[in-house]
Amino acid sequence: MRYQEHWSRTLFMVSTYTLLIVLALLCLFPLVHVLAVSFSSPSAASSGQVVLWPIDATLGAYEYALGRPQFIDAFTVSLKRVVLGTVVNMVLTILVAYPLSKSSTAFPARTWYVWFFVLTMLFSGGLIPLYMVVREMQMLDSIWALVLPTALPVFNVVLLLNFFRNIPVELEEAAIIDGASHWRILWEIYLPLSKPAIATLTLFVVVFHWNSWFDGLIFMNSPANYPLQSYLQTLVQQDLFMYSTSDPRLLEQVSNRTLRAAQIFLAALPILALYPFLQRYFVKGVVLGSVKG
Repeated sequence: MRYQEHWSRTLFMVSTYTLLIVLALLCLFPLVHVLAVSFSSPSAASSGQVVLWPIDATLGAYEYALGRPQFIDAFTVSLKRVVLGTVVNMVLTILVAYPLSKSSTAFPARTWYVWFFVLTMLFSGGLIPLYMVVREMQMLDSIWALVLPTALPVFNVVLLLNFFRNIPVELEEAAIIDGASHWRILWEIYLPLSKPAIATLTLFVVVFHWNSWFDGLIFMNSPANYPLQSYLQTLVQQDLFMYSTSDPRLLEQVSNRTLRAAQIFLAALPILALYPFLQRYFVKGVVLGSVKG
């Protein structure tokens, strides 16, 4: 009987790991393919010969992409958006989640505020009212149009307040007896104990701001103010390279296909570099932040 249980468990583990490996490979395949295309020659990329390894490897697409002022400008706009948006989102999320994590006895109006924020997750004014608000606030063509409309992500507030509620209330009571204010309790007790949740939400916010493209198309009248993903979206839909150069040497090293692949990989590179530093907090932060309701 014990041998049979051991055999069935071994079969289950092997099947599970096999499935996970297959899923991981399926997730990695598009990125590896794009990377291989970006390093390949235009003829090899256009003929469909490139799969997982570059053919007739060349750096021409990357040299041309990094030398384009439009790409550098869009990359700079996205960096500014990520830095400013992350600071605004995390500060407001922490300041809202802390009081909402208290009990109804300590904060009698808590239930009303919770319902107020939850309703914003269920209903929105729509795209046209949002555009009119941004226009009337004179934020069109500015970085604030990309940051302020999503300044308070309510889903992140829910995760963080549930994480705060897992912190033993005895720590706060002891701090209050010692004369600590709520600001000091938040700064010296809640935030240090909430590093996994804060790291997880920071990753959520960074990925959201870096990958957003639709609001850039709506709120930016000038393509010079596009964030990187909005710029790439217009680039993928248009074949501009073949009409913007007549240099035969450059045409031998770069094509629309290889140039798009190079810029897409460059756009994904910052998130790929950031994720390993926050990955160890990721699962722990999400699980602990969603235990209580």
